[in-house]
Amino acid sequence: MKQIIIAIDGYSSTGKSTLAKALAKLLSYKYIDTGAMYRVVTLYALRNGFVDKQEINKAGLVSSLGEIKIAFQINEQGKSEATLNGISVESEIRGMEVSSYVSKVSVIAEVRELLVAEQQEMGKSKGIVMDGRDIASVVFPAAELKLFMTASEAIRVQRRLDEMTYNGLDVTFEAVKENIAERDYIDTHRTIAPLIQTEDALVLDNSSLSREQQLEWVLEKVKALC
Repeated sequence: MKQIIIAIDGYSSTGKSTLAKALAKLLSYKYIDTGAMYRVVTLYALRNGFVDKQEINKAGLVSSLGEIKIAFQINEQGKSEATLNGISVESEIRGMEVSSYVSKVSVIAEVRELLVAEQQEMGKSKGIVMDGRDIASVVFPAAELKLFMTASEAIRVQRRLDEMTYNGLDVTFEAVKENIAERDYIDTHRTIAPLIQTEDALVLDNSSLSREQQLEWVLEKVKALC
């Protein structure tokens, strides 16, 4: 089978990463969680005082971007973890604090320019599954397979709540709902690389689909191309 680029975009908590990881494993492709990359930058901003009263100190963060080294490593359980300057920060970047600011960091042009360049470099040899908000529209507009994932609001909120509760975080349904609504608005209304469904993307509404059904559906699309 020839190797291709699979670009997966969609709203928060639609299961993009879960599907992408499973797909990459089955195809023996590389998997890149671009959302995690923006979360790492957000964590760095929080740790270094570039967040003040809900606002991001853009100038301070931009001047420090050269100090941020993002990579992915496989842990003892065989799962991919995001690292910041060589240290795993996977659990920290999934918390509510990072979630509350990541969309605001993601709109900064210099941040996007840096990370998009890194993502494009990662996909030069193809054989990659990448998920995020602007993968099909900006990072890999020529990707052979483009997916746009969505699900009902209630389903998305519950999924995110379950994930955070599983990771030991104490949050409420309403708090998660508010956070997801805010992220949706920022992601779809930002001036630079907003979340959009490209004309050639296949829509996957997984509100009532199991993980196995989603994977089977996508594999059919991959086989048709390869």
